[in-house]
Amino acid sequence: MAEQRDLVAKTRLIQETGWRNALIELFTKWEVLLGIIFVLMVLFFSNLSPYFLDYFNLMNATFQFSEKAIMALPMIFIIMCGDIDISIASIIALCAYAVGTASAAGVGTPGLIAIGLAVGASAGLVNGLLITGFNMPAIAVTLATQSIYRGIAQAALEERAMTKYPAEFGFFGQEFIPGTMIPFELVLYIGLAVIMGFILHKTSYGRRLYAIGSSPEAARFSGIKVKKIRITNYMLMGLFSGIAGVLLTSRILSARSNIATSWDLEVITLVVLGGVSINGGKGTMWGVVIASFLVGYLKFGMGLLKLSGTIMTIVIGTLLIIAVLLPRLLDGYKNTRKMRRQQVEAALQSAKA
Repeated sequence: MAEQRDLVAKTRLIQETGWRNALIELFTKWEVLLGIIFVLMVLFFSNLSPYFLDYFNLMNATFQFSEKAIMALPMIFIIMCGDIDISIASIIALCAYAVGTASAAGVGTPGLIAIGLAVGASAGLVNGLLITGFNMPAIAVTLATQSIYRGIAQAALEERAMTKYPAEFGFFGQEFIPGTMIPFELVLYIGLAVIMGFILHKTSYGRRLYAIGSSPEAARFSGIKVKKIRITNYMLMGLFSGIAGVLLTSRILSARSNIATSWDLEVITLVVLGGVSINGGKGTMWGVVIASFLVGYLKFGMGLLKLSGTIMTIVIGTLLIIAVLLPRLLDGYKNTRKMRRQQVEAALQSAKA
């Protein structure tokens, strides 16, 4: 009888542990935690300012972070493979200069967009070829090209600003979708996020990114063309930087050599805060999307409260530390629970025997 009671108790413990583990697994997912933080942030700012939940304000605020959020999408691919790119802000400056120069020469809006995207993709391709072709560290190469790309824009523009653009060019960075109050930039970002999320999570290309990030050597031995994928990632990064450059130029209708300064670090912050491991091989598209809205609306809310930029920087830096530290703590906690569950299951098997 005592053995039967012990067996029943252990079986019940296994069942209860299964439910608890399912709940713990759900609420320790980084994307879920980010979602909870986002909801708490909305409640916090909406209680402090009646203007926070105003629909027009919420939509208008997306103009301030959509371009960075767009650039974060391919940065996921790069960091997923264990690489980095700190030249993207300079690529924006280079694209803005190219677009401004073409506009001054009389090129129309379609041509300006094509030029911006082509310059961005070409700059990204150069990064990828240098890194993979000469087996050079990504941070060293992109640090060098950061100076080169920005330097070209500075040498050409000096202190000047190029401000002559076709009237319709301003639509992409300033206007809403006709008949709605939804910014074109936001719709473009959501569309690109869906496409990139599908590639990352539903295609063989995405599976290869995870494999390369987990072990480049093992991926290479399994037949994955690691160099080709890394080059593609950098070309995508350049292309999306070109998109951001076109949008930013359209929004401010000005090309200056100092635009988008420090955006590279802000974009990397979004990706890491979104749960992508800086060591590669781990992360999701949706975590980065949530992080982009979280940081964007956090800055918007702090702006409504008239908090200084220094305070914003401190808060975002704190969030970044939490983003790096907390997943490690959660992984340790889940591993401990898994070991305990295995011990209980082993004891149950022994009792049945």
